[in-house]
Amino acid sequence: MRGAPRGAAARSRPAARGRRERYAVVLGPHRHPDEATEFNGAVWPCLGSAVRALRTTSSYEDAVRAAVGLGGDTGTVAAVTGGLAGAVHGPGAIPSRWTELLHVPLPGAGGRVWRVPELAGLARRLVQGGVKR
Repeated sequence: MRGAPRGAAARSRPAARGRRERYAVVLGPHRHPDEATEFNGAVWPCLGSAVRALRTTSSYEDAVRAAVGLGGDTGTVAAVTGGLAGAVHGPGAIPSRWTELLHVPLPGAGGRVWRVPELAGLARRLVQGGVKR
């Protein structure tokens, strides 16, 4: 049959349609995390919970606190919420009392510790095309 879709491309169309439908439900403006059919550490309910936390608050801190308040896999949901809230509100919206204590020891780096300015610099270099050793 000429012009008929073949192979993986043809099989992926229904899958893509199914994902779009799932996005529409999980990310719907009136969706509540209690409606999830899976644990909120799974991709769909986690994303839905993070979007809900962001939509129902007006600051970075409130969004992350709302995510934690949902219960379940609070670390995962709060991490996703924090990423989304950072994109919406900007990194300056992260409370300084949360970042002052942040430090990341680098295994195998002779005790070197990175704090927020170094981590932000690393993020910028990654966005610009990678990190050179």
